[in-house]
Formats: sequence, structure tokens, C-alpha cells
Amino acid sequence: MNYDPFQKRAIQYINEGYSVIVSAPTGAGKTVIAEHVIQDCLRKDDKVIYTAPIKALSNQKYRDFQEQFPQKVGILTGDVTINPHAPTLIMTTEIFRNKILEEKSSLEEYSWIIFDEIHFLDDEERGTVWEESLIFLPDHMKVLGLSATIPNIQQMAEWLASIHKRPIKIIEERKRPVPLHLFYQCQGKIYDDLSRMVKDGYKYVRAVYHRGRKVFEDMHQRPNKPVVLIKHLFDEEKLPCIYFVFSRRRTEELAAEMHGFNFLSPKEKEEIKGLYKDLCVRFEITNDYSVEELRPLVERGIAYHHAGMLPTLKEVVERLFTSRLIKVIFTTETFALGINMPARTVIFDELKKFYGGSFASLKTRDFYQMAGRAGRRSIDTEGYVFCRVNPNYISPEQLNRVVNGKSEKVFSRFNASYATILNLYQRYGEKLYNIYPRSFHYFQEKKNERRKAVEQLEAKVGVLKTLEHIKDHQLTAKGLFAGKLYGYELLLAELYTSGMLEELSDVALGVLCVAIVFEPRKGDHKPHLSNLARKIEKTTIDIVHDLHWIERKFGLRQYSKNCFFHLVPALEGWIQGEDFEKILRHTSTDEGEVVRYFRMTIQMLREIFETAISDGLKQRIVKLIYLINRDVIDAEKQLRG
Repeated sequence: MNYDPFQKRAIQYINEGYSVIVSAPTGAGKTVIAEHVIQDCLRKDDKVIYTAPIKALSNQKYRDFQEQFPQKVGILTGDVTINPHAPTLIMTTEIFRNKILEEKSSLEEYSWIIFDEIHFLDDEERGTVWEESLIFLPDHMKVLGLSATIPNIQQMAEWLASIHKRPIKIIEERKRPVPLHLFYQCQGKIYDDLSRMVKDGYKYVRAVYHRGRKVFEDMHQRPNKPVVLIKHLFDEEKLPCIYFVFSRRRTEELAAEMHGFNFLSPKEKEEIKGLYKDLCVRFEITNDYSVEELRPLVERGIAYHHAGMLPTLKEVVERLFTSRLIKVIFTTETFALGINMPARTVIFDELKKFYGGSFASLKTRDFYQMAGRAGRRSIDTEGYVFCRVNPNYISPEQLNRVVNGKSEKVFSRFNASYATILNLYQRYGEKLYNIYPRSFHYFQEKKNERRKAVEQLEAKVGVLKTLEHIKDHQLTAKGLFAGKLYGYELLLAELYTSGMLEELSDVALGVLCVAIVFEPRKGDHKPHLSNLARKIEKTTIDIVHDLHWIERKFGLRQYSKNCFFHLVPALEGWIQGEDFEKILRHTSTDEGEVVRYFRMTIQMLREIFETAISDGLKQRIVKLIYLINRDVIDAEKQLRG
């Protein structure tokens, strides 16, 4: 195989026995380096773990590697367990972190760990999992980190080298094999020069101030229609195209607006009709209403893709796209995350998205992660990126920062969970505070921020001691139970020690677990609850209220999650054997989200099963998982298919 120079350097370091972090643009060919590690381990009869940030990416990597290395690949995600002792084992980073903290010995056979998208260390919600995985990495394991372009890759490598006392080699590649050409659609016109677009497009826009904030007002704005842009791409032979949107609903609305187009030849139309039918039969979703809704678009070479869709239907769309028969796909940003599906052109519907608590202009790093899907290696000489610009929504300065700014540095999000702290306390006792100086947070921050971080750690230990998870410098039975339940440990531990968990029927246990994992989206409405659900709701409200009072008392900034019962009637119907379309009448939640939360419920039940509960409760859990894990909910069935 002909490797690029940066790939050659990385492979040489790997062959010499070094850990390596690779920072390179999307589409540059980082996966080739991971494949070399896997091949080398298989040749030497070693074992390797591959971690990915999301389950969809883990599933895709399992399928890809299974084709390359038949019978040598397994997967472990919480939803799915297939061939768990395989020499190449794919898992989510959460699973890897849990294995490190709970059963380090089970990793002795694995000589390498590959962290795909290692810059996820910066993720607000889940970055701490990546950091903990790197802090507690077993000494015998070497690391391959694959990252988008980040400016402080040197700092990250220095941190890892300092805590593990071994060198980490860095490979930085800034050049894309397929260069990008940026265009802008503004006020109905297309520009290939940012300065000219700003000069013309913002001509009649004046800055005004409302309550002290700058807003923009345009009295002469002309239509900036997506349909016009897609027609331009079709005429200029710049399809296929990935059209990024930051709203699930808008992906579907925009796809529907394209109903007047037909991007396929008669031959391609017949081909995609047959392929769509075969895939839907294969995944047993032929009669689903969303399949029928999508069909007329698919037959014109158009599709949409977002997290609210059935996972099986998303996979069908992905396979159609890789067949090159889908010419325009409207999708949310997860399509850019590691999934290897390039196109000739990428369009940004807008250059703002929801970050944490508010909308903000895109980070440069995120922009280029998505833009990097433009330009197919060995097919296109360049990739085309079109930014749709509304002068009322983004200033010229913000726009320039997004497309011409430096990629943002990766910052630590270290925030150890109660379960992590319990596992560390069991191992280190009061010396667990000595762990914090090993964190990336400590490495990056100044004295004041370090002090605050230690105070938050001490506060969490204080909460655990108050709730008697820790007593006389040891974990109690309650603490041992909670240490196996990441994310929902305090509430479940209270129910466990009160005896209520043991008293729950299988249906009541399902009601509790789905309420614990569910997080409502804006606009979700809570349906009428059964008497059983109302009783459990009152119990959880009382317990969570008391937990929040203790957390407040210790000065914690983040509190334990509330329970939300929006999906309970749907789950009750599902447990009673109702079909999937029927249970959707009980909820306003998207069908893909229903599948995801039911799978999370199963994962939680499996975690509870592994704790010191009675045989009777274990039997009820087995029965409940059997009742829930059927048809579209069964993730293993989808993957085996």
C-alpha cells in the first residue's frame, strides 16, 4: 500500500514500540494507521482495543473491521456483546473506563488501545470519561490517539508522557489529500470570495443594538433558498452532497422541499428501488411508516439522516449513501463524526449551533470536522464547501473566525462521577486526592482552578460519606453497589438500601429505569401516568430532592439527575407486547430516541444485575430484559444482520 508521509512516520513509530497521537484533518487517512496497529497485533498474536465516542461509530467500525479481519473482531457497548474475547475488541470509551476502574486484570491480554476522536476529551458531558481512561491506563498498554486538527496536541502528549513516564510521539498533518474550496450563498447569490461576499451581502445590513446586544437588521434581504443552491450543484456536477443541518425536523423539511427534483437516471432509480426494498426486508422494517415516508425521496436520490430515526432505518440510509445512489443527504452533525462517508460537496445550512446552554457560532474545529467530508479521496481533485449566510444571524467577524480561525484548543472537562470516586476510594482510600495532580485539568490549569477542582472532589466524598457509601474509611455495601452504576448511582443506591429495589415488580423496575435514563427535549409532553408510575414518580421525587439538598449543602455545582416519566406509558405498552408503531402514540418522542432510551434501560438493568442483589431480583431483571429487547430494540440483531 502507498502511504502518505505522515502515515509512514506514524507507522514507523508504532513499529518501534512508541505510543502515538495523530492530529490530522478529516479525510486525511487516519484510519489506515489504526488498521496497521490491528494487523500488527493479529500477526503477533496480541490483542487490541478500539474505542469510539458514540455507539453508532462503534457499530460501523465493527462492521468495517469484521470485513477486513473476519472472525477476529468483537464488540462491547452495553447494548451489544458479540465475541467479547476477540483479539480486536471494539467498545465505547465508557465501557473501557469502567473496565479499568473495576477489573484491571481483564485488560492484561491487550497491548494496544486506539482512541478514535481523542479530542472528545474536550466534550462538556463526556470528556471526563476519556480523561479518566487516559489517567488510569494500564502501564503495559500502548496508545494510538486519532484526533481532528487541534493546536495543543503537544500539550496533550506532554501530559500523557508525564503521568505514564514514557515518551509519546506526535504526528501533525495539516494538509488534506483533497483540498477544500469554500463558497458562500448570501442574499440569493453565490460567491467564492469571503471579502466580496461580505461587501455585497452585508451592503444593506446595519448593526443595531437591542438591550445592549448587537443585532443585525437588513431592510433589503433577498431570498437565499436551499433549492436554488442544490440546483446550482446539480448543474455544476458537484453532487453527491452532504447538507448539514442543526435541527432534526429541518432535515426532513428540507428533504421534502426537494420533491420536485430527480437526481437519478432510470437505471439508477431501478437500482435504488431494489436496494432499498432488500435492505428494509433484511432489517425487518418494511412495514414501518417512516420507511414509506422516505421511499419517494429515496427514489429521487434524496434522503435525510438524524438521531430521531430508527437505528435500522439510519443504517439503511447509510448503506444507500455508500452505494453512491443518494445524491443529496440532509443530516445532523453526527454524520461527520468518524463515519467514513465522504461526498463531493458539503453544505452548511447555517453557521450557528446549540452549545451547552445557548446558540453560538460554530467552533472552527467543528466546522472543519464537517467540512472535511467534502472531497472523496482518489475520486475528486477538490472538495466543495458551501456556507449559507444570513447577514441577520451572523456578523462578518464571526463568519471569518469560523472559516479562517485557528482550531480551538482541547481543554479538560475533568469531573469524576460518584461511581469513579467510589472505585478510587476502594483502591486508594483517603489518598485518592493524590490522583487529581495526574489529570489533564491539573496540567492545564492555574493554582486557583486547581484548588476549586480539589474542593469539588472533597465535596463529592463528603456527600458519599454523609449518605454512608463510605464509613470508617471503607466502602459499605451501599458504596460497593453504587460503584458499579455510573451516572445514576445515588438514587439507585437509596432504593437498594431501603429495600424498595427488591420489592419492585418487573414492570415497576422498567418504569423506574426508563425514567432515570430519559432526558426530555424541548416540546416533549408528559403523558398521563398509571397508578404504578405515579407512585414510583413520587418516591423518586422525594429521594432526588433529599440528594439535591445534600449536594447543595456541600457546595457542588452539578446535582444528581432528575427522573422524567415521559416514556413510561410507551414502555408499559411495549412490555405488554404492543407493536412499536402503537406505543409511539403514547409519546411525542422521536422513534429513534425511543429505541435509544429503551436500549439504555436494558443497559442499566444489566449493570444492576452485576451487583449484589437477590436471586429473585436477578430473575425479574432477566425476564424484563427479555420483554424489552425485541424487534427494533434488539441492537445485536441489527448488528448481526
